[in-house]
Amino acid sequence: MADRRSARAAIAAVTADFTESTAPREDTSADGPLGWSGYADSRARAAARTGERESVVHGLATVGGHRCVLVSFEFGFLGGSLGQRTGDRLEAAYEEAATRHLPLVSLIATGGSRMQEGMIALTQLHRVAAASARLRAAGPAQLAVLRDPTTGGGWATLGAGADVILALPGAQVGFAGSRVRPPGADPAAYTAEGQLAAGQIDAIVPPEELAAALGHWLGALTRPAAAPPAPAPVPAALSRTGLPPTGWDAVLRARSASRPRAEAYLDAYFGIRLPLSGDRCGGTDPGLLCGFGLREGNEGNEGNEGSAGAGGTGGASGGRPVAYVAQCGTATRPAGYRTAARVIRLADRLGIPVLTLVDTPGAANDAEAERAGAGAAIADAFAAIAAARVPVTTLVIGEGGSGGALALAAPGNTHVTADSYFSVIAPELAAAILKRSPDQVHATADQLRLRPQDLVELGVARSVVRAGPPPGADTGSTRTGSEGSIA
Repeated sequence: MADRRSARAAIAAVTADFTESTAPREDTSADGPLGWSGYADSRARAAARTGERESVVHGLATVGGHRCVLVSFEFGFLGGSLGQRTGDRLEAAYEEAATRHLPLVSLIATGGSRMQEGMIALTQLHRVAAASARLRAAGPAQLAVLRDPTTGGGWATLGAGADVILALPGAQVGFAGSRVRPPGADPAAYTAEGQLAAGQIDAIVPPEELAAALGHWLGALTRPAAAPPAPAPVPAALSRTGLPPTGWDAVLRARSASRPRAEAYLDAYFGIRLPLSGDRCGGTDPGLLCGFGLREGNEGNEGNEGSAGAGGTGGASGGRPVAYVAQCGTATRPAGYRTAARVIRLADRLGIPVLTLVDTPGAANDAEAERAGAGAAIADAFAAIAAARVPVTTLVIGEGGSGGALALAAPGNTHVTADSYFSVIAPELAAAILKRSPDQVHATADQLRLRPQDLVELGVARSVVRAGPPPGADTGSTRTGSEGSIA
């Protein structure tokens, strides 16, 4: 069984600065809205056992140096169930977050709706959903921490409806509680680990790391109210190769196993990286890295679209937040595009700039991908970037294969490295479609004008970015990694 701390112990584990908010009102009816015999006695026993008057505690807190509204469930109070008074408290917490323009963090441990209040309890889910929608419209982020257990309506509203979903190891997570699952159901599907594999949650965090993780997330999802966000700086190239002489040379370099990949670019760019996982529809794509990162803000070219900054260093949670979507050189699957669209839309709502790294031979086109809705998923990614009000910056770091790559590229703000290419289709496939012999593939690559320098001349890319200085190099006042010039 996973750790089952009390509501206040769960709060104390993530913050020492918590001020409880006043409960909206107390229940004065003896046995609740249904007159359920013995309900008042059950509540009294729960209160005596836990020291709480309801299944939810909420108030203002500081977590990792960031202010938030904090909600914590008391599972010892009637299984952390949701009743009418619980709905009052949850609605008040959401409204306080919206009024104060603060993110909401929910530490959830619940068995679902309270049977002793019948449909009155169940309709609290409408209230929670409406309050969540109002907070989302107001802007602040919603984070959920799934404790043990998180089931029923609590999972289907506060949990699964949050922007970022973290879970404690071994927690029971699922719409169906342990006593109402179908006979023979796979128990692994109802765990935090199973939900992570199915793309339903973002990460599993050990209890001892939760406070730090929440602090980082609150820093990454909170942009100070100021002028519109500046574009994410273009990463410096990590390879020092020159420009390819032919189209086929460009293809070979982009396909080289020794070329720097997305993981290396992200590690160089961010001091802290906070991954998001899953499309919330049952799928994940290990070939696409998504999330938010924090950069230190001492780059002289920060926000200057005419320059490419070197990778961020350090690890302070006060760094500049940037959302990222990065292809890893594999064919991107529908779940990957849906996850990317989710991250881009969240960043857009929060006013945080986006960086995309393009590196794919193309979208997955096998039968499984078609059944999973490849076309609709790619269209969703196109739509997310097209509708984004925050600036999106793109660097092509390897293969730019057709629409599967273009779906994650920023119109008007795409840059390329010297070991990349971007093409309407791979040269081999283009030759096959044109009924050309295999010995004409190299010539076809030239005709496609897919080299980095060709892309700049065609206006598809703004620049070929150069590598930054070697680690430890003394650059003096000379700035390297300048975009806008061809390496």
